[in-house]
Amino acid sequence: MDCAYFDAWRCRSCTLLETPYARQLAEQQASVERMLSALAWEPPFASAVAGFRNKAKMAVAGTVDAPTLGILAADGSGIDLQACPLHERPIQDAMPVLEALVREARLTPYDVPSRRGELKHLLLTASPDGELALRLVLRSSEAIARIRKRLAALLGALPLASVSVNLQPAHKAVLEGDEELVLHGGTLRMRVNDVPLRLKPRSFFQTNTAVAAGLYRQATAWIDEVDPASALDLYCGVGGFALHAARPGRRMAGVEVAAEAIDAAHESAAELGLDVAFSVGDATAVDLETGAAPELVVVNPPRRGIGPLAARLEASAARHVVYSSCNPVTLARDLQAMPSLVPVRGRVFDMFPHTGHAEVLVHLERR
Repeated sequence: MDCAYFDAWRCRSCTLLETPYARQLAEQQASVERMLSALAWEPPFASAVAGFRNKAKMAVAGTVDAPTLGILAADGSGIDLQACPLHERPIQDAMPVLEALVREARLTPYDVPSRRGELKHLLLTASPDGELALRLVLRSSEAIARIRKRLAALLGALPLASVSVNLQPAHKAVLEGDEELVLHGGTLRMRVNDVPLRLKPRSFFQTNTAVAAGLYRQATAWIDEVDPASALDLYCGVGGFALHAARPGRRMAGVEVAAEAIDAAHESAAELGLDVAFSVGDATAVDLETGAAPELVVVNPPRRGIGPLAARLEASAARHVVYSSCNPVTLARDLQAMPSLVPVRGRVFDMFPHTGHAEVLVHLERR
């Protein structure tokens, strides 16, 4: 991938960019295999090397008349990265329109050193169908009326399925606050393997749609091979694994702490005519010990891993676990806490080319 920002030393986030991609993939696979031995490994799932990222998280800096959309330098000044080649084309094409919105709506960029200003971040997500969801992270509600005034023009310029404002008044390294105001739409339809997932403003989704689609296909293939009568998707988000693996006669459920994500999962299940029991709850507190425990459990936790849930899975009646991890270090730790659930096969999915990050899918079987 050619990147003028990298070559000019304006952004060095893609730390492995100078390493040929085939070598990146091979070294990533070797690193994961060292941490997770004794597995039968499928070939790694490669990504496109550019234009793969479906979400842009742009810090806004500079001035109202000359804003920067990109990242912040160590001194808090802005580094403009509007043409970042990692982003999907609809995101790159939208950046000049969003820069114009900052100027025309007089959205004063937040200045970190002085703790002054209003607009902190622009978050833009693209769907496979080319639609966009925009979130503006503001320090206060002061600018909302001006954004509303320009909303019609914005909708005319961009294929926006959702526009919302998030209020984050605190001066700390937290991307978003607790209050979200939807100005338009509110849902981005994310079609993955013909499964119509739905993203609300706060919903989590993998940043690489093509690789996420491969991840869901692989997990579903392993689940169908085992063919459990019951399965539970923990940390289910908007229902990606559960909706892919739902089958007639298979009792499927999903648990997620975010109510907004569960609402989205219900909507997708209804469209597909699937009977999946999605519910809001703490994945670590789900009943796994009674006779109603599922035969198979899918876990897709955050980077910290499943923690105390590992011991409960070890003591449960579940015969199989499919573990999707974005952190091989915590995955290895969690596997050690489940000695009766033996990892039998795995696959590396390169969600984040040009970095050392890896997504790993592992199938565990009780022995």
